[in-house]
Amino acid sequence: MTSTLEAPRVFGQAERHAALHAYEMDRKHVFHSWSAQDTLDPMVIAAAEGAYVWDGGGNKYLDFSSQLVNTNIGHQHPAVVAAIIAQAAKLCTIAPSYANDARSEAARLIAERTPGELDRIFFTNGGADANEHAVRMARLHTGRQKVLSAYRSYHGGTQLAINLTGDPRRWSSDTATTGTVHFFPPYLYRTAFHSTTAEEESQRALEHLEQLISFEGPATIAALILESIPGTAGIYMPPPGYLQGVRELCTKDGIVFIADEVMAGFGRTGKWFAVEHFDVVPDLLTFAKGVNSGYVPLGGVAISPEIAATFGKRAYPGGLTYSGHPLAAAAAVATINAMEAEQIVQHAAHLGEEVIGPALRGFTERHPSVGEIRGTGVFWAIELVKDRVTREPMAPYGSTSPEMNQLVTECKARGLLPFANFNRIHVVPPCNITVKDADAGLKILDDVLFIADSNTAGA
Repeated sequence: MTSTLEAPRVFGQAERHAALHAYEMDRKHVFHSWSAQDTLDPMVIAAAEGAYVWDGGGNKYLDFSSQLVNTNIGHQHPAVVAAIIAQAAKLCTIAPSYANDARSEAARLIAERTPGELDRIFFTNGGADANEHAVRMARLHTGRQKVLSAYRSYHGGTQLAINLTGDPRRWSSDTATTGTVHFFPPYLYRTAFHSTTAEEESQRALEHLEQLISFEGPATIAALILESIPGTAGIYMPPPGYLQGVRELCTKDGIVFIADEVMAGFGRTGKWFAVEHFDVVPDLLTFAKGVNSGYVPLGGVAISPEIAATFGKRAYPGGLTYSGHPLAAAAAVATINAMEAEQIVQHAAHLGEEVIGPALRGFTERHPSVGEIRGTGVFWAIELVKDRVTREPMAPYGSTSPEMNQLVTECKARGLLPFANFNRIHVVPPCNITVKDADAGLKILDDVLFIADSNTAGA
């Protein structure tokens, strides 16, 4: 299989042997996440650079998934690679109880960019444990236990985080003992509130949430956690006034508002954090992924002064051996500095406004399989349907379909790595992808969507 974007790299016998060995050892020893192990046939990735990866056969692919929507500055950014090497030569690791310059500088740079006064940073190993610790802080701060979270959401794979999650990945781990309560968020395209406008959807979703809080008992609720712009669940944009309304409800009832920015943060939406689009300041903000493009695992919680003060004289009962690991922190420092120097956040906003958004709006005119497009920056979803009138999805909720599998296969055959979930293709390339490469990926998507069109009503 040859990419249409460029002829294969010339891989010699040694490289091909190494790729084959990697595949064989993977199938023999590696236990993969979210998968039935016997059905897997993983692609071997032998190299990566910028917005591209190469498989074990030397074929080149444009990475329109940013892996798991985390390589915000692309693969192998030289400044970040150099910073990791320099840090490894200086100090590979140190316990979190000590101060070190990489961790301190990473915290400073993150605090400078978070909204409001979220100036204290607790480092974790990733997004799931960031959300776990944010909830723990909220519970200890309020003395309450319940946590509200939305359906059609994802907050991580650890025990509490997966129970906070509002998609089918929760079901097999839902013990009904973690104190989590789910509510319906606004999602006009598939409204639960029979709304016909964004204004109605916002108002009715807030009324629903207010009623749920009332029925659950405000004094029992420690926190409400919400993805500022939901990612894996479909990149559905909060309608005007919704996040402001959530902030007001939380403030009124003393509920800690946690903004999950694990996927939407660090430039992905065309701003440093997605909440900036809505002029909202949460009490806690969780992050990971784009903080250092996943080069070394890192996440964290940005903490308001009020919650930080709770643990001023009282010990916070939580920590991790690798909290603020020097290699991860050095990667974060280099990533944030590169994003500033190269104006990557501004570039992401430009791509959304002038390149991706207009192209996807053109898809809706040409492709009857496109039910809706949504997004901002380099954070977009194409919702595919079999029938625009009934809005029957191209794949069932919580699953895939032969039609979606065919689309993904054809994308890869043409040299594009897509991000697919249920009945959607997400357009989530690196924030610094060139306009030329973005156009090339969008052209491939445009071409393969004619396959989806053949499965629509009246085709």
